[in-house]
Amino acid sequence: MTNDLILSNVAKHITLEKSEVNYFISLLVSKKIPRKTVLLKEGYVCNYLNYVHSGVLRAYHIDKEGKESTIMFAVSDWWVTDMYCFLNHKPAMVYIEAITDSCIFQITRGNLKKLFFNVPKFERFFRILMQNAYTREQLRIIENLSLPAEERYENFLKKYPYMAEALTQKQIASYLGITPEFLSVIRKQKKGKRIS
Repeated sequence: MTNDLILSNVAKHITLEKSEVNYFISLLVSKKIPRKTVLLKEGYVCNYLNYVHSGVLRAYHIDKEGKESTIMFAVSDWWVTDMYCFLNHKPAMVYIEAITDSCIFQITRGNLKKLFFNVPKFERFFRILMQNAYTREQLRIIENLSLPAEERYENFLKKYPYMAEALTQKQIASYLGITPEFLSVIRKQKKGKRIS
């Protein structure tokens, strides 16, 4: 696993000197994660911010009745963690699981603080990441509140066209806020429209 993709991700927002690149890389830990591995469990302290080099991760919450709600999918070149708990050193509210075999880079909370202190321009980088994540989540909430399930499913397929095969119907339904049975109906209707 090379560092090229994560460095390209950083270069979208900040320019680093060679020594800063080397320092940043020295703070990262690379890991190969087999499919179905749970990286973070609800109730455990969230110590890592994860960058997805390849594969697909899923962050989800399980309510008191055992119902799963998918918060987000993280694909190649995305960052994922339980951000509130990571920043505030609190027990996690979500699970993070590898949906496919994945390769990730992790940085600890302590190393992120060192990075901000020693390479202050990374504060700008992570501020931009947080702004983009907040915007994306706000749009998703508005979409879930205002669009019919059929349109939400269409938007999901446009946003994650390569992931639909890797995910179960239950995982997709929990992301869309509908039951797997209703998603099955939507898929059948969609197939019917293509045939006619």
